[in-house]
Amino acid sequence: MSKEILQQALEDNVKFMCLQFTDVTGAVKSVDIPIQRLEIALQEGVWFDGSSVEGFARIQESDMRLIPDIDTYVVLPWSQPERRRARMFCDIYLPDGTQFSGDPRGVLKRTLERLEDHDWNFNVGPEPEFFLLRKHAPDTIHPVPHDVGGYFDFSASDEAQRVRTELMLALERMGLEVEMGHHEVARGQHEIDFHFTDAMRAADNVVTLKYTIRALAAQQGLIATFMPKPIFGVSGSGMHTHQSIFDSEGNNLFFDPEDEFHLSTIAYGFIAGQIEHARSMAAIVAPTVNSYKRIVPGYEAPVYVCWAQINRSAMIRIPSHTLGRETSTRAELRFPDPSCNPYLAFAVMLAAGLDGIERNMSCPPPVNEINIYQMSETELEERGITQLPGSLGEALDELDRDPLMKETLGLKAYEAFMRAKRSEWGEYRTRVMDWEVEYYLETA
Repeated sequence: MSKEILQQALEDNVKFMCLQFTDVTGAVKSVDIPIQRLEIALQEGVWFDGSSVEGFARIQESDMRLIPDIDTYVVLPWSQPERRRARMFCDIYLPDGTQFSGDPRGVLKRTLERLEDHDWNFNVGPEPEFFLLRKHAPDTIHPVPHDVGGYFDFSASDEAQRVRTELMLALERMGLEVEMGHHEVARGQHEIDFHFTDAMRAADNVVTLKYTIRALAAQQGLIATFMPKPIFGVSGSGMHTHQSIFDSEGNNLFFDPEDEFHLSTIAYGFIAGQIEHARSMAAIVAPTVNSYKRIVPGYEAPVYVCWAQINRSAMIRIPSHTLGRETSTRAELRFPDPSCNPYLAFAVMLAAGLDGIERNMSCPPPVNEINIYQMSETELEERGITQLPGSLGEALDELDRDPLMKETLGLKAYEAFMRAKRSEWGEYRTRVMDWEVEYYLETA
């Protein structure tokens, strides 16, 4: 297979190979090598200084080795022919040959290994939303929407539609099976959906989508942002994630034709587990200060920990159009956002769901009949419906109290994540915002 990749790179006229991985926060890191070094990199890996990467290593244990995953080879379509670049994602190893436990891709790989005894596959279909924005001026930090379109709007002269089409074509060239792209609710907001696949490839796809969109938007003089709530008063950007478990023969184990909602015992257990761990999962799937400005009532973002079939205010939704369709039956988790590290996010989603299955957790009844935002505190309490955390600080406290989430991340990734996010929360709490000055300066 290595010889095939070398030959493919030669045919693609690749000059440089980008060996990529992420830190615990989801930031993409890249080590670039001339294509002449690719053969030895495939044989021996590439050494790098892990102490310079968020959450990876202390100075005295900094040597780490990148091992390219040859199945992730793609050419970067925006690179110039004379400097043609390709990319491969990498797994990270220590000098003694063991995999580094703090590698986010490794965290997901370890979690997926729990399915091997069952011979199951965890399929994921993420839907990352993003904004295309222009700057007011070269030095401004307050960009404005790139277009005036709304949800599913079409215009023959829509510049954003043209840019979105170019993005979709580029993503297809990078191996993503794009299903559709469209305007979302807010001005300048877009979504590009790709076909569900196994969780590892889906996580790779999310990372690929984000940096591809950013790179191509920049070529158009635009800012592409996956910030959950970049503009006050409009809908934020989520990453609704569709989940299902299939067996090795391609049967959807979430489907039961005899059940009222066509859900199996496995599906109910999976949902129950995610409800049980929802408040602690929040820190991983909605990991920024800004995430909690999206998770508020009024913008179709979930606030309450419950599930439903048709109710978009629920945290987990069973899409109604999948009723009776075996291959399409799935659970849509609605509170992740695209600022998360997808490797860590999919790992904790799976771990929570498996906990519900393995412990035979009882799934609460669905909340189909009412907009949950309109329920009184008494009604919520009677139904046992809790709320998602209201801030990053609260979410981190919940994460710290959940042994399953800690075990899933592993000690190194957990400590690194908490260190980075506690620092982020502390900086936010001590920073004076424009709103505070406007509100209090002359009234306090």
